[in-house]
Amino acid sequence: MSNTVQCVVLKIEAEAMDSPPHPGDLGQRIFENVSQEGWKQWLERLTTIINENGLNTADTKNIELIEKHMVGFFFGEGDHGQAPAGFQAGGGGKK
Repeated sequence: MSNTVQCVVLKIEAEAMDSPPHPGDLGQRIFENVSQEGWKQWLERLTTIINENGLNTADTKNIELIEKHMVGFFFGEGDHGQAPAGFQAGGGGKK
């Protein structure tokens, strides 16, 4: 039997991750409140955030910004976490 969590992204009980997906207290908080599918949705959003903002994940300032987006996306806290302006899911943008 797999473990489940009450996922803050999906708003339902869903399959839990096997381990914290990010270091530190934030990673533990995500682990306890986000399902595997919820994390997958975050990774899709993260790709957009990195591309739209030209972020370098080796830069600690960029990691701090990414973490702000994580907190906003998962927990609705702060000023980050929304899709970038003009973003349309599924590649519905200009061709």
